Amino acid sequence: MPARLSSMELSDPITPPASSSPIDKTRRKSGRVRQNPVLLNHDPNASIGSYNTGKRKRADTLDQAQINGSMGEETSSNEEEGDPDDEEMKEERRKTRYKKPSEKPAAKKPKTAKPKSTTLPVRPAVNGVQKPPKPRRPRTQVNAAVSDEEAGLFAELFAQGHTVEGVAAEWITRYNEHNANAMCELINFVLKCTGCDLKVDIHDVEDPDNAASKLDDLHQEYISKNITDYPLISRNKAYNSFRTTITGFFFALITTAHAAGVLYTDLALIENIEVWVSTMSSAPIRPFRHTATVISLAMESALCSVYSSLADSTAKTVRQMEGEQKKKTVNKERIASLQKKIAEEERRSGSVNDMMENIFNAVYVHRYRDVDPKIRVDCVTALGGWITTAPDKYFTPAYLRYLGWVLSDTSAPTRAEVVKQLSKLYKRKEDVARLRAFTEKFSPRFVEMAIRDAEPNIRAAVIGMLDLIRDTGLLEPNDIDSIGRLIFDSEQKVRKAVAGFFAKNINDSYDAVIEDLGGEEGLAEAIGEEDPDDFDMPRRAWLKFKCLAENLQSYSSQEGDDEGSAPTLPEIIGVLPGSAVESRFALAAQAVYGGVSEVKAWEVLAGYLLYDNSPATSTGNASESPETLFRKSCLLNEFEEMLLLEVLKEAVKQRLLEAVESEIDKKGKKSKVRSEEVREIQESIALHLAQVIPRLLRKFGTNPTTAAVVLQLEHVLNLEIFEELRQDSTTYASLLDDINKQFLTHVDEGVLAEASNAILHARSYEDLEEVTEGKIQELWSDTISTLRLHVRRRKSNETMDLVGLCNTISRISHLASVADCIGVFESEERFSSKMSNTPSAISPAKILTELIQNEYADVDEEEKDLRDEIITGSIKALLFYHMWIVRSLKISLTTETPTLKLPDWDSFASVLLSLMQSRSGTDPVRLAATGAYLDVHILFASLKAITSDAHHQSTRQITTPPNKQPQQRSSADEVRSSLVRPITREAQSLILTIFVAAEKQHARRTRRKLEAASDDAIDSAPEDPESEIEDDEDEDEDTTSEQVRTQQLLAEKQLCELAGKMVLAVLGHVFDEEGQKVRQRLLRNKMRLGPNFKEVLAYLDEPKAKSKPKPKPKPKAPKAKVGDTVKAKAKSAKKAKSKEVVEVSSEEESDGEEEDDPLGAELADDRIEDVEEDDKGKTHEKDVDDDEIMGD
Repeated sequence: MPARLSSMELSDPITPPASSSPIDKTRRKSGRVRQNPVLLNHDPNASIGSYNTGKRKRADTLDQAQINGSMGEETSSNEEEGDPDDEEMKEERRKTRYKKPSEKPAAKKPKTAKPKSTTLPVRPAVNGVQKPPKPRRPRTQVNAAVSDEEAGLFAELFAQGHTVEGVAAEWITRYNEHNANAMCELINFVLKCTGCDLKVDIHDVEDPDNAASKLDDLHQEYISKNITDYPLISRNKAYNSFRTTITGFFFALITTAHAAGVLYTDLALIENIEVWVSTMSSAPIRPFRHTATVISLAMESALCSVYSSLADSTAKTVRQMEGEQKKKTVNKERIASLQKKIAEEERRSGSVNDMMENIFNAVYVHRYRDVDPKIRVDCVTALGGWITTAPDKYFTPAYLRYLGWVLSDTSAPTRAEVVKQLSKLYKRKEDVARLRAFTEKFSPRFVEMAIRDAEPNIRAAVIGMLDLIRDTGLLEPNDIDSIGRLIFDSEQKVRKAVAGFFAKNINDSYDAVIEDLGGEEGLAEAIGEEDPDDFDMPRRAWLKFKCLAENLQSYSSQEGDDEGSAPTLPEIIGVLPGSAVESRFALAAQAVYGGVSEVKAWEVLAGYLLYDNSPATSTGNASESPETLFRKSCLLNEFEEMLLLEVLKEAVKQRLLEAVESEIDKKGKKSKVRSEEVREIQESIALHLAQVIPRLLRKFGTNPTTAAVVLQLEHVLNLEIFEELRQDSTTYASLLDDINKQFLTHVDEGVLAEASNAILHARSYEDLEEVTEGKIQELWSDTISTLRLHVRRRKSNETMDLVGLCNTISRISHLASVADCIGVFESEERFSSKMSNTPSAISPAKILTELIQNEYADVDEEEKDLRDEIITGSIKALLFYHMWIVRSLKISLTTETPTLKLPDWDSFASVLLSLMQSRSGTDPVRLAATGAYLDVHILFASLKAITSDAHHQSTRQITTPPNKQPQQRSSADEVRSSLVRPITREAQSLILTIFVAAEKQHARRTRRKLEAASDDAIDSAPEDPESEIEDDEDEDEDTTSEQVRTQQLLAEKQLCELAGKMVLAVLGHVFDEEGQKVRQRLLRNKMRLGPNFKEVLAYLDEPKAKSKPKPKPKPKAPKAKVGDTVKAKAKSAKKAKSKEVVEVSSEEESDGEEEDDPLGAELADDRIEDVEEDDKGKTHEKDVDDDEIMGD
């Protein structure tokens, strides 16, 4: 028996095994067992080893016995016991077979001391030294009231660096120990989160029925402290993570209570929290209400997570039980345990469901329509999360309707949030069936928001959501068309958002056309094999372009834009050549480029437009070939051609823009390879356009609308590349010939403007200047000859063609805006009339002046409009003529070249003044004459800045000795005295009268009130009261809303134009001593007539005086050496001599300025009253700045 006890002692697992010795570790082991079986009882570790245990030799046993001398006696006693019998051997083998093999002991992990409290797993110390604070951001105190000495949940959560899970677990532990104290601590934590230090005691917590009255007392105390800010809405950086922390804490609190079982064993936990928090959520003060709502929503989110996990666990357990029941041998005990588990989980799910219902009915039902939009946004966000987390509970019409009701919220962030949440739901393809009833009910509201919402961002988001609804098949065809029309919307974000939606409409139409043609097989038979390099052959993309044009035309006609019903935007604005005003079709084409991929192949679109498809209409046979059906399907009408030309123009522009943008990489650098690729793209586009534009003009040049669009393509043509490639000049000359042909054959203002811009674009390249100037001279010759022909007919008492004369003057004014017309307008031609044989000489400038003077009193009433257009066009042409004169004067004065002849613009000004006096009210001709009268004075007044600079240079170069008389005045002074003249008082009074009339007209059109008139003569007498009454009557009779809007825009445009020119005249000192009164009169109604008028008058605001910089202290001079003093004295003597010369010349310069410009000095003294006398430098600098503004 002692031997058996010793054997039992050796079999103790605590005893260290023999194989753990260092000798055994170094020996080779084998799978064969060479030792007697009796030794297996002595070494239990060898018997429970792996199946491939190493073989043990006798030497191993002897060595082990020698090393472990203390075990020698026990080993000898075991050997005396003898070998075991066969049954013991079998039993031992059986135990060894069913035991798990232990191949190698698992690597031990280093022990880490468990923290006493749960801490954040960040910011470990490196080698005992903390890292510098730059790479990490230590947790800061969220509230200034939190300190290291303060205790409680708020301090643990925000000041001590604990995790929310750790704080929640510790609070559950304290709750299990003493629930009343823990609950009191939690309620005080909620009160602390509202931004106050108010607290409740344990007696208040033990009496939940008195919670409402206690909170009322706390409300009164909170109000008495006048707290205006609370952590949830604070902009302090310390509160950035406040919301995340408190919501995470209550989420962790619910999940921890669920894991610990407290959530189900102690129902008073949630009930007590709900009593206090739900009561606070209905508080009249916003901090309590908002904070409690956020906490309640976080608890509901946690309960949703628990509810979802319980539902998944229950479903898994049910599947396990069903699988167990299907087995041949049913384990009844296991089935009973699974049924018990399912019953427990269902009981828990029921409890969680009741909690969710209570919180939803107590908090959400009241707060989703709270007066605070931030609370409403939180509610919408939370409900969207609940629907996603627990769809079985919340993805039902009973809860979805709350999101639908919020679609009509007055707050834009709330509407944006509900659209965001609904978009997430529509992306869940598996749950689309649940949204069918909701979509049918609220789809009209979706469409209304996409069309009429005040926020472009919300409209774009709703369009994206409707695109998702369309993919599910829940959007009606009428709604699809309503959204498709937004491709013509005025907002760029809306057009960009609807591009993909509109592209799907085109794809649907394309599929229908393909089906009518017999499917893909019929289409392949009709077009054959496509050649990628031949753009003039039929392609399947042509059908896509046809569908694009049809959809654009359909949506444009549904907009109600009948041709000629209202003036277009260029007609309203009256733009000059060179300004870019894009039509609504061009804006729609920009959006289409991003949505329809086929549009990017603009060469294919150009080939489609140039394809002659006229024979397709001649056949009428029922059994037509596939090719004929294809050509008929591709046939375009005039409006569709115009639309596709707009698309072509924008496609070329966007392609060039993409090429330029691709030249710069993400780092903002240009690479040589990309630059070469961009250059190749630009060259290929330029060469292809040079061939396409003449062909397009020949085909579409007869229609003014399409001709204007084709001429815009010439603006995109890079003529520099055209010249670098050494192309034949005849190609460029033929292109200019086509442009000249359009200029001479069309009378439409749009075509003339685009042709003028094309000529201006061609003049911008010096290498092609010779060819361009030759074509421009041909245009001048044709137009001036036509003008002289009309004058001859009038001199010969023949019937004058007013329409032809009006068109000729319109061409002259457009051409004068882009080409120098001085030589043309001053050239004279001698001719004799039938009345007198004496030949007379007359220049085009005199002809235009006579046309303005003669108002054609003998014309009929029907021809008055033509008469007004002739006068207005003549005024524009002569104004451009004087602009070119001023430009030439500036060049000659700057380069000091002599001026041969000074212009005489008094005749033009007097004609304009008489025209202003002969017309009344806000007659368009009167307003045009007033603007030109101001412009011509401002133009020549801009010479003051240049003449002053030239005079300063001459005085600096020539030094006048004090004992001699000054030299004669330079040519610059002659230009100033003869050309720069202020507006007289009579003309100034007339201009103010016209301004008052325009001001009253705009106020009457827009229903605005003007400031009460003063006692001055300008406002005392109304201007033409009878005309005002007639205008009011005309407004009320048969005027649509569109016409009223047009009249308002025209009135505002007329007022702002006139006010802008008067502002320039004031800044340029064009008005005489009455200039300050004009300034005051302009500013009287600055804040009453709209933002545009306000911005125009903003240039009259006095610039703020800059504060003088403080003088820097002078550094102390170092001590000079004896040898340096002699050099310093010599240098100071030289500086003194040069200083005397400079002072004399500066005095003479200032005297010369005062003598030459006395009017400017008087105006400067009148305008600047707050400048000190010794600050002459600033005064002069300000006058120069005003002249520069006026000159620009």
